[in-house]
Amino acid sequence: MSGPSNAKDEPLTDHRVLVDYLASGGKPPADWRIGTEHEKFGFRLDDLRPPTWDGDRGIEALLRGLTRFGWEPFEEHGKLIALSKAGASVTLEPAGQLELSGAMLENIHQTCCETSAHLREVKTVGDELGLGFLGMGFQPKWRREDMPWMPKGRYKIMREYMPKRGNLGLDMMTRTCTVQVNLDFRDEADMVKKFRVSLALQPIATALFADSPFTEGQPNGYLSYRSHIWTDTDPDRTGMLDFVFEDGFGFERYVDYLLDVPMYFSYRDAEYIDLSGRSFRKFLRGELDELPGQLPTMRDWADHMTTAFPEVRLKKYLEMRGADGGPWNRLCALPAFWTGLLYDDAALDAAWDLVKDFTLEERHALRDGVPRHALKLPFRGRSVRELALEALKISGQGLARRNRLNASGANEAVFLEPLLEFAMANETPAERKLALFHGAWGGSVDPVFREFAY
Repeated sequence: MSGPSNAKDEPLTDHRVLVDYLASGGKPPADWRIGTEHEKFGFRLDDLRPPTWDGDRGIEALLRGLTRFGWEPFEEHGKLIALSKAGASVTLEPAGQLELSGAMLENIHQTCCETSAHLREVKTVGDELGLGFLGMGFQPKWRREDMPWMPKGRYKIMREYMPKRGNLGLDMMTRTCTVQVNLDFRDEADMVKKFRVSLALQPIATALFADSPFTEGQPNGYLSYRSHIWTDTDPDRTGMLDFVFEDGFGFERYVDYLLDVPMYFSYRDAEYIDLSGRSFRKFLRGELDELPGQLPTMRDWADHMTTAFPEVRLKKYLEMRGADGGPWNRLCALPAFWTGLLYDDAALDAAWDLVKDFTLEERHALRDGVPRHALKLPFRGRSVRELALEALKISGQGLARRNRLNASGANEAVFLEPLLEFAMANETPAERKLALFHGAWGGSVDPVFREFAY
């Protein structure tokens, strides 16, 4: 989108401006909000194949159909690729996974209403087009070559660069879905504490939400294959960010990290300029051969921040990135889990007490072991299940103290119930699907598209 010049278009020269940009996200607790994002796989009801962008039953037709509900269309080079309405957007992941980026809301009851309304709208239009939608962490049936590509300029650049840095980056782009929540912080000290707690506990969320056990119709040996994929995508921009736990960590240290993450692109005059592998530090000095003498803008910086993919990502808020996509009740459970832990001071203290003595090696062992073993991963003589139950207890207490009630008088802790049920049973969504695959489904993943569609 191009328009009149504003602060986002002013050239940047001093990296202090980048630090101040992150710091400007600080808010008093009364202004803290909850932003939930989720992705889902589309499929054609007759042959289960993913829809292409174009055609009578394509993703573009779906987006066009959603405009009847008041969504405003956004086009790139004449192709409809996104919608927006009242602080929310509907966008496309590289293979047409449909994403709702929700508005920044005050409580989880509102989040669940927003999610339910969106899924209802998608189902209404999808039924007319013969399309269904499925929430899982990884595409259970189709090969990478079977997945379509959406006509977005940035994806073309990423598609060409990804295989240079890892073996599974294209699978991340085309065959994964997630649910995320974006949460605020008060100031730098509050950001640091929340960042550390959420990084250390991110594998717990991965375990509770593990729902990607199939690849191309067969069990893949993982419970969250989506989480495993990130370990072989691009080491420059993924991982557990050990420096977050070092003394002196703050906004400036995170900016230094981002400046060392290789670039993907710059968006200039409605075109994506391929800058894959280039240095943002050199860009700040006007030393990029592709843009001779040009300096980055705040728009470039905001774009660049979205091309780092750690387990928790800092922008003007913190993004929790560890969970597989799933059915509607887990789309409400994830923001509830993290809101309970991070938006109540007593809960945040308790969560920090739970993780503050984890060693670097233990944090990595959790991150690396959970994709395969989830709740059953051994940890300190017990298992991740016990850690999950403790984190859920702390979160539930935090939500109870927040005391945001719905019309029936229930607080937000009600949204943790699916997670408590998994933890109590010591059985993830993935393990339940595997049991069906080996039992009632007779060794086929096709029933998942019927039984677990929205």
